[in-house]
Amino acid sequence: MNVLIFGPNGSGKGTQGAIVQKKYNVTHVESGVIFRDNIKKGTELGKKAKAYIDKGDLVPDDITIPMILNRLKENDCKNGWLLDGFPRNGEQAKALNKALSDAGIKLDFVIEILLDREIAKQRIMGRRICEKDGNHPNHVFIDAIKPAEKDGKQVCRVCGGALSARADDQDENAIKKRHDIYYDEKNGTLASVIFFKELSKKNNGVPVIIELDGTADIKTVSDELMKKLQ
Repeated sequence: MNVLIFGPNGSGKGTQGAIVQKKYNVTHVESGVIFRDNIKKGTELGKKAKAYIDKGDLVPDDITIPMILNRLKENDCKNGWLLDGFPRNGEQAKALNKALSDAGIKLDFVIEILLDREIAKQRIMGRRICEKDGNHPNHVFIDAIKPAEKDGKQVCRVCGGALSARADDQDENAIKKRHDIYYDEKNGTLASVIFFKELSKKNNGVPVIIELDGTADIKTVSDELMKKLQ
């Protein structure tokens, strides 16, 4: 099973991707990790990518696509993969699709987690981290997991530990920039999603497009996803 997953920051994309990885024993492939690995290992593509990165320039697709394709051909991807973080625009989607086709690699599913932009922003800004256990869910905007209160302060709803917010979760400008890229249907990530939806229509439903309501809780979303991945 080969899968692409899309969703804005705050949609729970990472959580749902991890569930798919565990359930179907596929390899979770992140584009950022591919870049770092190639640069660290000093591969030819890594050296070329580093030259652009060092100048503050975007790495061209003719370097990025081969790096990703090489990763998807590695042994741990033979049982399937879930690619996260790429493509980020329509042209990259076209180039990736062609590269996969030329390599004889079938794309089976494209998962899109749908979430209103303002809700996505609140999801990010409302996250709180427990000092005792980072896996304790606390969120100021979600009633089911709202922090508890003690002596006029918010504390972890699970263990009563002190809570904090990540600095980048509170940076509205940074969130806006990430979301500007994702929600742009002409030049951003949603252009990639649109490309694959149109491709699916032309190819009689291949790849299968799975749309999920990101406003639901994690279990509801994952249950729906598991049904549609059958």
